[in-house]
Amino acid sequence: MTVRVGGTRIRIAVTLAAAAVVVGQVGGCAGQPIAGQARGVGDIDAGTAGGIPVDNNGPSGPKQGVPDAQLQVENADNGEMDRLAVNALSDIYDYWTERMPADFDGKQFEPVRRLASYDSQGKAIKLCGTSTADLVNAFYCGADDSVAWDRGVLLPMLDKQFGPMSVVAVLAHEMGHAVQFRLGSQSNINQGTPTIVKEQQADCYAGGFFRHVAEKKAKHFDINAGQGLNQVLATMFFIRDPAGLSASKQGAHGLAFDRVFAFQAGFTEGPKRCARMDVDEINGRIAEKERNEQDEQSKGEVDVTDKKFLGLLKKSLDEAFKRSGATPPEIVDNGAKCANGDSTPPATYCPEENVVAIDLAKLAKIAAPPKRGQEPGAEGNGIGDFAAFAEIASRYSLAIQKSVGVSLEGERTGLRTACLTGAWAAYTEDKVPNDGDGDLHIAVGDLDEAVAELLQDDSLIAADVTGKQIPSGFARVEAFRIGFFDGDKGCAVQFS
Repeated sequence: MTVRVGGTRIRIAVTLAAAAVVVGQVGGCAGQPIAGQARGVGDIDAGTAGGIPVDNNGPSGPKQGVPDAQLQVENADNGEMDRLAVNALSDIYDYWTERMPADFDGKQFEPVRRLASYDSQGKAIKLCGTSTADLVNAFYCGADDSVAWDRGVLLPMLDKQFGPMSVVAVLAHEMGHAVQFRLGSQSNINQGTPTIVKEQQADCYAGGFFRHVAEKKAKHFDINAGQGLNQVLATMFFIRDPAGLSASKQGAHGLAFDRVFAFQAGFTEGPKRCARMDVDEINGRIAEKERNEQDEQSKGEVDVTDKKFLGLLKKSLDEAFKRSGATPPEIVDNGAKCANGDSTPPATYCPEENVVAIDLAKLAKIAAPPKRGQEPGAEGNGIGDFAAFAEIASRYSLAIQKSVGVSLEGERTGLRTACLTGAWAAYTEDKVPNDGDGDLHIAVGDLDEAVAELLQDDSLIAADVTGKQIPSGFARVEAFRIGFFDGDKGCAVQFS
């Protein structure tokens, strides 16, 4: 996050205070589809991912005892990474052989003409007119209708940090481009289509394939809809664009927040939804923006241990929830302890005291941004300042929920909390300062930190007052997104 001391934007997209009031008053009413959402109104279930029950004990990864697929691959070494890639592509072929004619007027799927493997640190070869020396990548090349992958660096790196299904996800994305090439106008694609549209569609097509895997239809792979799918979604943080790259730039793929949405849309609604993605729709929801001057100076990060920034956080929360009429809770650094009741470090809401108690030292660890290539939140890695501030905001939102008389325990509370935290984030994005003291506002890349934090096993953003998190990481992200895009309407209709 950064501090904005001047600005020109005047739209306030979210009246979050109204959201808090309506949450306690509106139930079961109809509404318009929520901007940026893959799900219909009322469809989010805390225990499922797009309707598939979460089972963290279910298998995720390559199936055991299944013969390896046989596909012709140039320059392969037939090692573990190549076998993983070939099995993935074989299952992806099976999926599109079924889905393309079913979803696109009988059009038949044709496998790509060329598959190639290489080691970016080994002997270089030429693919798609480019040398593979130091080319840590996987890609689809339309010029010769090929898919290639770096077995030496990229695939082992993904496998080590996120597991083998992350490799499958990357190849499913590249095959999504091959599908676009085959569908052409049926996928809203032509030579002038911006890169971001092609990339969002490819992520979406990958999501459709992963639903196929989650439904136990893939020959070589399983994925459970809990931690297994969370790891795939977390991969989006690793392969996202650098914060500050505009979506209008050639080569833009999207921030993790954008890429996860596209994946979830495909997972939930299938390939037809992906093909409908076009410039207008994507421009209406894309979070990828260029950094402004203030963001560039701070790189979008502030020192959460600086009392000044905690004061600005409190100010933004108080203003965002002002119209609820609730008495704003104080934020106290006391080790996240309540005089009565259990604590949920690094932040705790104490209902009897109406206090958000925090452990600033633990929050500072969350706030430390990971280095490029590190998995956020893993092995002691931090995530970024927004992740820490969102933990506090989630506990603050419980005070607002208490004021309107809704329960502070249970899965519905967890979803409501994530939604209201997302709505607060949007409020900070559009907040225009009217004094000389500055305001805390969301910076480019902060939404990626939100996604990363939401997928952590111990995150509070989608947890009730006892710290119990809703089971589905998929649903946590969806609930947050509803709040960010649709504020009071989304939170009220979905989680009353």
